[in-house]
Amino acid sequence: MDLPVITVPQADPGAAYRAQQPAIDAAIARVLHSGWYILGSEGAAFEQEFAEWLGLSRAVGCANGTDALVLALRGLGIGPGATVVTVSHTAVATVAAIEMAGATPLLLDIDPDTYTMDADELRAVLEDPPPGLPPIRAVIPVHLYGQACDMAPMLAACRAAGVAVIEDCAQAHGATLNGRMLGTLGDVAAFSLYPTKNLAALGDAGIVATADVELAERMAAIRQYGWKRRYLSDMVGVNSRLDELQAAVLRVRLPLLAEANARRQAIAAAYDAALAGGPLAPPARRPGATHVFHQYVIRSREREEVMARLRAQGVATAIHYPLPVHLQEAYQGRIALGPAACTETEAASREVLSLPIYPELTDAQVETVCAALRLAAG
Repeated sequence: MDLPVITVPQADPGAAYRAQQPAIDAAIARVLHSGWYILGSEGAAFEQEFAEWLGLSRAVGCANGTDALVLALRGLGIGPGATVVTVSHTAVATVAAIEMAGATPLLLDIDPDTYTMDADELRAVLEDPPPGLPPIRAVIPVHLYGQACDMAPMLAACRAAGVAVIEDCAQAHGATLNGRMLGTLGDVAAFSLYPTKNLAALGDAGIVATADVELAERMAAIRQYGWKRRYLSDMVGVNSRLDELQAAVLRVRLPLLAEANARRQAIAAAYDAALAGGPLAPPARRPGATHVFHQYVIRSREREEVMARLRAQGVATAIHYPLPVHLQEAYQGRIALGPAACTETEAASREVLSLPIYPELTDAQVETVCAALRLAAG
């Protein structure tokens, strides 16, 4: 039997390039002709422009979003002998980064409505840490799918415990909470700039941002062998540099981000309307938060059937994420869990699915998804 023809891909990073091709091609040509390809003027300019856009003092480009988290942890002096709290319902990169820094992960459950860290469980583990773990030194709240965590009680609990807050903003470029940009609420923030992100490079790239100038200087040194002076390592470092080609592309795209996020929000509103009154609920919005819809995620106990119905109408879907980190073979049985034992996380992993949502979707493609949703939910 022939498979249905997909007319609406779940993601299409090539469409973003085609939409911006003249400007991107010109930026790439500028770098190629410059003869300077690593840590040059393009990277420095992007770091400054990103920091100004975010409203922080400094930003430090790096090779990818995972390394951004590692640089944040190491810049704060967090490594062996420290526990770092995060969630299991996230890209495995969040947990991988903690272990890359030499620290011990502790994974908490999620709020089932927003899929972000359970603030009550965080407060509980900070007040009464699980036995047998090193001291908790940091928390990494993951602003998932484009929406903020419940930051006010989490920040209060972390401050009371003397624990650093590293915001994982890999899916939340431009999102806000109570009028403040995500990435400006904690001690430091890490962003992935992977090709499907709201702010996307044409390959791997990342950036870390902070209001702490000294922390920024340490992270900048760590990303290049611990150098403050060329060829002289003042601390143990790594090689995690944002190359000039990616920086130039990102400089083209940063001024367009607000418009791109507005298009995502308009598409989300159309999907909301298509789902209204049906058995599939639109994603919850946190009060006071601006959702930038890196993903538009719905859930169903009949997920495979819903995905099949959408596929039959030419609409591709994806699952973010099909298996929690603590149940994956590399981590199962050796990662500590909070008192809730990630029960909501495991339930969500069996039910969530992500619809296509990116600025380059045409109105006709959006209507195709809306029509398919009405059929799939029927």
